[in-house]
Amino acid sequence: MSARNPGMNLDLEWVSKVRVNTQAVLRRAKQIQGHKIPKKQWQAAWLLKAVACIDLTTLAGDDTASNVHRLCLKAIQPVRPDLLKNMDMQDKGVTTAAVCVYPARVADAVASLRAAGSSLPVASVATGFPAGQTPLETRLQEVRLAVADGAGEIDVVINRTLALTGRWEAMYEEIRQFREACGDAHMKTILAVGELDTFTNVYKASLVAMMAGSDFIKTSTGKEAVNATYPVAIVMVRAIRDYYRCSGYTVGFKPAGGIRTAQDSLIWLTLIKEELGDVWLRPHLFRLGASSLLADIERQIYHHVTGRYAAYHELPLA
Repeated sequence: MSARNPGMNLDLEWVSKVRVNTQAVLRRAKQIQGHKIPKKQWQAAWLLKAVACIDLTTLAGDDTASNVHRLCLKAIQPVRPDLLKNMDMQDKGVTTAAVCVYPARVADAVASLRAAGSSLPVASVATGFPAGQTPLETRLQEVRLAVADGAGEIDVVINRTLALTGRWEAMYEEIRQFREACGDAHMKTILAVGELDTFTNVYKASLVAMMAGSDFIKTSTGKEAVNATYPVAIVMVRAIRDYYRCSGYTVGFKPAGGIRTAQDSLIWLTLIKEELGDVWLRPHLFRLGASSLLADIERQIYHHVTGRYAAYHELPLA
């Protein structure tokens, strides 16, 4: 991870002055999507980079210890060994960035990873995920319990009501308390951008979350009607860039929700490279929150190696 973002005092003057040019954002997002994506071995290399940035996630109501165990094994070995060997990548330690689960499944994930001799971090959603509408003390206790069970990363959700009503001081204070409850665990703050109404609100929420000490800002829970989109990402990463220029601290970015194809992952990598630069193209500053993305990436790598697409039974379940 990057050097811990210590946060800063809430700069309400900066927040109040924010105005986002919607048309310029939409034009830039369209431009990013229109870029040519790399081909052949260059595409395969970028896809492996995407794999290394995935928070491999299961957030289902029917999660059990067994499917979390399977997810952990897939995170440790996300691409079939024979495919990696063909690409001369078998000794490069290719894994996903983390495993992401509900708080009740953190202990299961930690146990599975330890049993396999892996140091991959476990990320846990918390603070009344996905709505964030439970009492503050309940949300804080959920963070503490997940950390006690071994979570090294906590994905908190903001109280959208505070953002929508412009109560930025109250939102700052809640996130600051989440930061304290995280202790040594890194904190990713989910903005639930599909419920913030405007790009200006997204930018303001991004700033407030970073000022309160977030190590990452994350687009979505994956449970909203609208999740990670390229225009919203442009707004968030430019807030990250502005915060870095002001504070000197790098804050990570995590799009999540609806990222399902290898092509999607390549566009996200392109966006980060162009907007924030190569420094951010590493797991300590960029994550892809996804549950089904890895399966398509592995299928594309299989095609690169063999010249044909795999049948579903030929690749281990992601």
